[in-house]
Amino acid sequence: MQVSKTVIETEHGVVAAQHRIAAEAGAAVLAAGGDAVDAAIATSFAIGVVEPWMSGPAGGGGLMLWRADEGRAYALNYGMRSPAALDPAEYPLNKDGKSDDLFPWDTVEGERNVQGATAVAVPGLVDGMGKMHARFGTIPWAELLSPAIALAKDGLLVDWFAALNIASSTRALAKDPDAAALFLEDGQWPTVSGWTALADKRLDMSTMARSLQELAEQGARAMYDGDLAQMLARDVQDKGGSLSAEDLRRYNAFFSDPLSFDYRGTRFDVLPGLTAGPTMQEAMKVMAARALDATVPGAAAYGAYTDGLDAAYATRLETMGYDGETHGHEGCTTHFSVVDKRGNMVSQTQTLLSIFGSRVVSPSTGFLLNNGIMWFDPVQGRPNSLAPDKPCLMNVCPVLGSKGDTRFAFGASGGRKIVSAVTQLASFVADFDMDLADTFHQPRIDVSGGDTIVADETLPDDVLAALRSKKPVVTTKRTIFPYAFACPAGVMRKNGKNSGCTEIMSPWGDAIAENKGSA
Repeated sequence: MQVSKTVIETEHGVVAAQHRIAAEAGAAVLAAGGDAVDAAIATSFAIGVVEPWMSGPAGGGGLMLWRADEGRAYALNYGMRSPAALDPAEYPLNKDGKSDDLFPWDTVEGERNVQGATAVAVPGLVDGMGKMHARFGTIPWAELLSPAIALAKDGLLVDWFAALNIASSTRALAKDPDAAALFLEDGQWPTVSGWTALADKRLDMSTMARSLQELAEQGARAMYDGDLAQMLARDVQDKGGSLSAEDLRRYNAFFSDPLSFDYRGTRFDVLPGLTAGPTMQEAMKVMAARALDATVPGAAAYGAYTDGLDAAYATRLETMGYDGETHGHEGCTTHFSVVDKRGNMVSQTQTLLSIFGSRVVSPSTGFLLNNGIMWFDPVQGRPNSLAPDKPCLMNVCPVLGSKGDTRFAFGASGGRKIVSAVTQLASFVADFDMDLADTFHQPRIDVSGGDTIVADETLPDDVLAALRSKKPVVTTKRTIFPYAFACPAGVMRKNGKNSGCTEIMSPWGDAIAENKGSA
């Protein structure tokens, strides 16, 4: 079996997202005269409805923005923070054992940092979108939220992939009555109507629709200063968490200059600070000193990727806090990239952290809540130790790149796997002049600070042998579920033509041109 995705070139704008319906919402905004910022905002809210276990208004993240008329990049950080009233003493460690969720922290009694309202951090996504719109938006805010509102009113369609995702977290969702009421049927995952039938079952998202409508009418700060803030804080506190209305009121997403660096004639702009941007820069610094293969990635290239990522993760673990993941668990993140016909670009990553976040739903708002507290090390005295009113260390790595007449915006979901994937995608373009189709179909490895290299089994034998000389290698297929590698989405602009692509194994992912054709 061979799986591939078709990539076409167009003079129109393109939205590449992990869910086709969300990409269509963004493409429709481009067709209505909006630019990449407008399309990104519409896509952001829409994708939070159609794959709510990956991201949503109660999540956070970051993005990179290229403004073609200014010839410059902007970084926007809307990451989560710990609540001011959080008390680390309320997260006592068990005597032994490691968490079996995303990060192999020492376990906390009752998994209070992983699941439930005690795991909820201050969300930042809505404020981030509001600040981006205030500075660069061209279409009214309410119009950009209208696709998400309509989707929420229709309800979430439970096709086979939605049912699979819900089934993977049924036991955790059943612990919260509101999450169970939204996603489960009689305490079990919702069934698809017969294996030969088309999906027609929908989940009731009407409460979320009302909250989105309130955001559309009152603006982004309604999530932080208005009734929504009061309801959200009350719901979290009623379930034992520490998030307060004051935490929300004090929250501010922020623009900054990007972290910019050159690599073999290619200019990169990435997110600075507590993100994976500095980790990518460190990896590519090591790679730049290595001789690579002449025309296609081979043993030398994949060896350089291994050494660069190993060194970068060592730095990350020592100076930024440990955020490697345990194998076999899905991160709850989504990424999409946008390019418009004028060349503006957005590379945007947003997340609830774990799949289904804290597995808690706010009954008053209909929002699935994040578990951003799990980003912190529960052991005190370390760089990333749990503390009150502290920004979370994120895995997100949205990237802008420019080489000659080629400009691209890449990013991915997949937790610890993100920076490994984005670094290789960037190299495929920078070092081997690959177009978007070749870049996204090229086999990858995952090197994320662990003891082993995870390698695509289709890599040539000499490449695998070279990797095994460095450290143990586990080969695997590129599959639909779970993902052994990160799930990227990207757009490219070359000679005035735009293209887009998503992870080839993503059953929902697609790139949509503003003239309604798949790109």
